[in-house]
Amino acid sequence: MNRRAFLGATGAAAASLTAGCIGSGIVGGSRSVTLDYAYYNPVSLVLREKGWVEDEFADSDASVEWVLSLGSNQANQYSQSGEAQAASTAGIAALMARSNGVPIRTGYIYSRPEWTALVAKSSSDISEVADLEGKSVAATLGTDPHFFLLQALDTAGLSESDVDIVDLQHPEGQDALLQDEVDAWAGLDPHMAELQLEHDVDLFFRRPAFNTNGTLNFLDGFVQNHPEDVNRVLRAYERGRKWAIENPEETVSILANASEMSKPVARKVFTDRTDLSAPIPGDQHHSLLSDLAPILHEKGFVDSSVDLQAAIDELVRPSIAEPVVNG
Repeated sequence: MNRRAFLGATGAAAASLTAGCIGSGIVGGSRSVTLDYAYYNPVSLVLREKGWVEDEFADSDASVEWVLSLGSNQANQYSQSGEAQAASTAGIAALMARSNGVPIRTGYIYSRPEWTALVAKSSSDISEVADLEGKSVAATLGTDPHFFLLQALDTAGLSESDVDIVDLQHPEGQDALLQDEVDAWAGLDPHMAELQLEHDVDLFFRRPAFNTNGTLNFLDGFVQNHPEDVNRVLRAYERGRKWAIENPEETVSILANASEMSKPVARKVFTDRTDLSAPIPGDQHHSLLSDLAPILHEKGFVDSSVDLQAAIDELVRPSIAEPVVNG
């Protein structure tokens, strides 16, 4: 399966990259800091639009680069390769990566969303999770929607062996559902909101508690070797977070333009299902990961020998953001 390939690649990357070189941001003899932007991370879109990260680095010796993450799996790939010093994922996806040797630390919560649910066409015979038995479900492996699907199946006494999980990136899963190539989709906003508002679909299973926080993860080497650069990134994120809270309609416009979604779709994502109020990863995030961590062992995403609680302790670092947020 693709997830096995991901885990294998993760292990290989961890073995081949040393703490001294990963996260260095050295490209062709000049230094750059690379961040991702993602349609599921509205603040990243604000920062890229406004140029506020570049403003923070204007008096430094580093340039700023951006890469697009289409899902947590891709963001984790940027981290495992060292291509991005800061990348945005769901919390459980960050834990999976850390547990498999990717040297990242969660230093910031960019949102507390309800960004995933299970989606089917209204004309289908699917109205509850039990109806998925024997059906095909699109999901991006290693991302929050995938873990949401696994938890949802468990509530109905089903497992992943009872369904056909089709590994597609989030936009491709959306298209596959519309084109009847799959029976259901483990959705992700803003694509899910687009279907909800513009097509005849049902979000037939919603469970906010099964969504994990949106986390900004920094490479260990970046935190250790360039702490002031980490602070620059965080100052920009705090500027963007506060601006987005104070300017919701302008944020909606930025999200709509960047993701090529309509404003009503972007408004549903940002105003109805995105909470920017608590940026420091503290006890709530630690407890959430502790509750969900066993699924990583149960489904084989992490070797049974890995101490997941120790991995959570290593991953969740409120001290990274506290001086900037509270200062």
